[in-house]
Amino acid sequence: MTFASATAPFSADRLRRSLLQWFVRHERHHAHATSRFILLAWIGFLGMPAYYTIWTYWFPQEFESLALRLVGAALCLPALAPGRLLCGRFVNAYLFVALTYVLPFQFTFMYLMNHGSAVWSQSMLIALTVLFHFRTRWAVAACAIGSVLACALFALVGEAAFMLSPTVLEQLPIYAFTMIAVSVAKAGRGALAGEKLAGMAHALASVSHELRTPLVSVEANVRGICRRITPPARASEADWQAMSEAMTRIQYEVRHMNHMIDLFLLSASAVEQRLEATEVVSMREVVDSVIRRYPFAAQSQRDAVSVDIRTDFRFAGKYELSVVILLNLLRNALKALHRAGKGRIRIVVDGRPEQPRLLVIDTGCGIAARQLPMIFQRFYSYPPSSGAGIGLALCKDIIDAWQASIRCVSREPGFTMFVLEFPRVAVAPEPH
Repeated sequence: MTFASATAPFSADRLRRSLLQWFVRHERHHAHATSRFILLAWIGFLGMPAYYTIWTYWFPQEFESLALRLVGAALCLPALAPGRLLCGRFVNAYLFVALTYVLPFQFTFMYLMNHGSAVWSQSMLIALTVLFHFRTRWAVAACAIGSVLACALFALVGEAAFMLSPTVLEQLPIYAFTMIAVSVAKAGRGALAGEKLAGMAHALASVSHELRTPLVSVEANVRGICRRITPPARASEADWQAMSEAMTRIQYEVRHMNHMIDLFLLSASAVEQRLEATEVVSMREVVDSVIRRYPFAAQSQRDAVSVDIRTDFRFAGKYELSVVILLNLLRNALKALHRAGKGRIRIVVDGRPEQPRLLVIDTGCGIAARQLPMIFQRFYSYPPSSGAGIGLALCKDIIDAWQASIRCVSREPGFTMFVLEFPRVAVAPEPH
């Protein structure tokens, strides 16, 4: 079947873009969902055969299905090896399908096939409680799709009239209350987390401002000492060289601390302000600014960073927040090089693909496969002493607010690559 040329681009392209934007908007929530699903997958993978044995031989139920259990266990299997099987661009779709099958579909179907037995009535409550600990809209969609499919299958193989019986209908208010109660409790925890972040941002900004005064004093005194002192007649050249290097080092540390304070203040303001895109930003300008502003510890560290501007592109965002993102990624890459004791960093700006992208690639220590699904979670850091765990989470929040995407590909101990993709922005031609 073919469509008119004016219709095909609209239908296919618009549908693809709509689906892509939906996944991008919800990806930060799916990052948290991923870690919860890994634990849930272990429970499901082991629980499916275990409960088949229990409900078949120990406490026999009216209906059990080894085939349904095995399908559920198989869907849990990819999550047992995060970074190997659970990787790629379709992770979120896999999580949604697996969760929909394992919880609402399978539990609803088994509840109906067992004619609402006490065992499966209580099991349904547990399934809904677990399901609605994920993001509410995601859980509602999974619950609706899974329940409809389970009812349709039951209508084909069971007694369809049972779905309208008092045994089923009297349970619906209980299930609805469970879903609402869990969602409200979860929203309260989210509000508390938001207040915690706002408090941290305020404290971070206050401490950063307080650090300015002693740093300014130290820098002024070092400049004064450098201007006034002269090499003593009896001082050896080596002693004088050591003193000059110490003064240079102090000046560098002061500049470095001032830079870190700038980064802290930008991060704090990013937490407190609205993150939505309000400007059209040049990626080349962002990269140039970061390379100029970053306080490299030595020339060798600066030489380890190369920039490849294949084609500049402009994107909808905020300039200073763009700088925050790239500063965080560059800082993490330099830490990876330091831990590995080797490697180089490459920053690539490529505006040629349909979705322009920024790549930050380092050949340092890499990220362990088991850690990779959690790196964008707030307050998660690895090693634990490496930071507060807000840098990558902040980058993710900003990128999501711009309807862009960020993902990480890594292999330990070989490389790490962050891929940032942006919706293309139409640039008006300059007037002649």
